[in-house]
Amino acid sequence: MNVGFVDDMHRMDREAMDGYGIPETVLMENAGRAAASLVSAIAPQGKRVCVLAGSGNNGGDALAAVRHLVNGGYTVTVFLLGNPQHRTESCLTMLRPLRRMSVTLHEWSDENGETELRAALRDSDAVLDGILGTGFHGTLRPAIDRVIRMVNASKKPVIAIDIPSGVNADTGEVKGTAVRASATAVLALPQPGHFLSPGADYAGKQVIDTIGMPHPLLENPEIRASILDETCIASLLPVRPRAAHKGVCGRILIVAGSRGMTGAAALSSSAVLRGGAGIATLAVPKSLNAILEEKVTEVMTIPVEDEGKGYFPADAAVDVSNLAAGYDGVLLGPGLGRTEETCCFVRRLVSKLDMPLLLDADALYAFTDHTDELRAYSAPLVLTPHLGELARLLGTKIPDLRQNLPSAVRKAARDLNAILVAKSECTIVAYPDGHLYFSVHGNSGMATGGSGDVLAGTIAAFVKQADPETAPLVGTYLHGFAGDLAAEQFGEGLIASDILHAIPKALMHFRQRQNKRNSTTVLDNITLED
Repeated sequence: MNVGFVDDMHRMDREAMDGYGIPETVLMENAGRAAASLVSAIAPQGKRVCVLAGSGNNGGDALAAVRHLVNGGYTVTVFLLGNPQHRTESCLTMLRPLRRMSVTLHEWSDENGETELRAALRDSDAVLDGILGTGFHGTLRPAIDRVIRMVNASKKPVIAIDIPSGVNADTGEVKGTAVRASATAVLALPQPGHFLSPGADYAGKQVIDTIGMPHPLLENPEIRASILDETCIASLLPVRPRAAHKGVCGRILIVAGSRGMTGAAALSSSAVLRGGAGIATLAVPKSLNAILEEKVTEVMTIPVEDEGKGYFPADAAVDVSNLAAGYDGVLLGPGLGRTEETCCFVRRLVSKLDMPLLLDADALYAFTDHTDELRAYSAPLVLTPHLGELARLLGTKIPDLRQNLPSAVRKAARDLNAILVAKSECTIVAYPDGHLYFSVHGNSGMATGGSGDVLAGTIAAFVKQADPETAPLVGTYLHGFAGDLAAEQFGEGLIASDILHAIPKALMHFRQRQNKRNSTTVLDNITLED
């Protein structure tokens, strides 16, 4: 499923109306029905609902929902927010029948209405938020800020239409406050703000309804952003043939480890095998080889001369590059350390390679102020930074990235000519051509040391099983899925090896679910309905 930025959604609306002849009020009617259905799933029939409707089309969606709620037996009180002179024509169209239906309507203004709203919130069983919608950005007007604070203080279940008011739909940014929704009726397509914090934390359970949009618009390939979900992965991961053997499943070289960080080498190399690759060979500093041979059984180790230093010296690049020639791909970085000599080793090694390459952790640090050398890499290149590593690589700060993470990640992938796996609460995979993929799996329990090492190994596992271009998508999906499986057992106490051990189970679940698809797919806290 595509993910639409605000401009994409506006173009889709215009094309639906101008190209397909669908009146705006029809889309609004469908949106209202979807919102009313979500209200009914939370508040049983016959309950009281307080509806907040802005002057734009989000308010029109809310007013369309009111008619369905009243017809369904709900007692509804409506507060009309914003300048009455600014109400859109479609919003007015949805308002007119409510006056004939004797629905209780309050015209809110900056000078009055707070007493009535407090009373309505106190007496209501649920609240429907139709104040601002996806067009909002910047800061709230003081009057709307007060309304939203009153809604949040009421502690009542809130259903937001499209996106909670106060959340930037393109970035997930919240300046000041925003509606804290129990659930959100996402219309047509999800937006980045539904996945990225803090917006995702305000959205609650998200139910996507296509509101009758024509499929060619929903599936428009010009929308260069997608959900990284089961459907996407099913098209990328071929079924393993019965005649498979370890050679055809992928031979991966992992260059990792330094004194004090042998765990990163063990986790990443083991994840390569847990992801289904046939052969994983771990190149390690010679003085640490005995330790790694104890830690890993199925992974082969190759000691690289380090003169007892416990890290890769610069002149080891030639030997390791010669070793890499017999492999399908190289994973470089987990636990390497950041000595000046090791950084030199990393850059020298990369300059000698011409094969699929994944750079993680300390290998990324080695290219601080040397990104021009990354741009020169001609074979498929995958970078897997967390936001701190990405900020350092780009010469910026995390808060600056956070202001518009999708845009920053998209630009970085293009500028570095690499596939970028930006690890955050919603991992984003970005391609140099501008396409973004938003992960729908993963949880806060995965914020633990070693989780990124497992991710790097899982991606590397699919360099040959899928291909170097799609391995980041398959690996990221399965890593997040495995993390969710581990969280079911260990919650916030999960550790990286729990994710590692859940990878085969995630892959098995995925294979089973490939054969049991139905019209409704539940992914984490997101429901996709045809």
